[in-house]
Amino acid sequence: MCNTAASETKRIALDIEYDGTNYCGWQAQDNGNTVQQEIERAIACLTGVQVRIHGSGRTDAGVHALGQVAHFDTAASIPPEKFSFALNTHLPDDIRILASYEVDEDFHARFSAKGKHYRYVIRNAPHNSALYRNRCMWVARPLDFDRMRQAAAFMVGEHDFATFCAAHTDVKDTVRRVSDIRLEKKGGYIMIDVWGNGFLRNMVRIMAGTLIAVGLGDIAAEDVPAIIGLKDRGRSGPTADGCGLYLVEVIYE
Repeated sequence: MCNTAASETKRIALDIEYDGTNYCGWQAQDNGNTVQQEIERAIACLTGVQVRIHGSGRTDAGVHALGQVAHFDTAASIPPEKFSFALNTHLPDDIRILASYEVDEDFHARFSAKGKHYRYVIRNAPHNSALYRNRCMWVARPLDFDRMRQAAAFMVGEHDFATFCAAHTDVKDTVRRVSDIRLEKKGGYIMIDVWGNGFLRNMVRIMAGTLIAVGLGDIAAEDVPAIIGLKDRGRSGPTADGCGLYLVEVIYE
């Protein structure tokens, strides 16, 4: 049942986990259902008021999140910590609010963020997984893990990452700082974890695609610094599938 009782306006932050398989990404749009739209519908039912929630950033179609963060303002009398429980009763099973809490009025899920942690998951095996096919990118040919790790080390640091930015992106500044990249091989899976102060559109997916190309022998690991320096999207690897990408954590002070 919707709750329409009102009190003083407060700002609520949400920690969100979702499986992006069935959504056209995070951001609300006209041509398909998104995670943002589902959460806004749930809030409207609870409070009787349509609000706009602000996420820490966009995720593309098929991309997942373990730790997306969003905020919204409300005058509803629901206790901040109870929003998570109440919203989950109105959300589909592939979207969960893990926590809800009140934040200062100057907090902004996007602009207050100091960094993010992404993970890219590759299944490197002759056959794809029936259970995890929508949660990883399948590469059937063997990947040279050591060469991939060598190439990843060249991506750490502050660089102009135009080479790893989606074409036709209107962002003016393509300089970002990647503080760490770690690769782990476990069973038939390779995990690529990336930490940085900010990411361009498709940046992590293009980085992952480039590392896959290195692992397949299509790009030499030692050529990565030159590829970065060229600032040419056409010189890096393909954009890896969205299903393998996870927003793990948004970092705040």
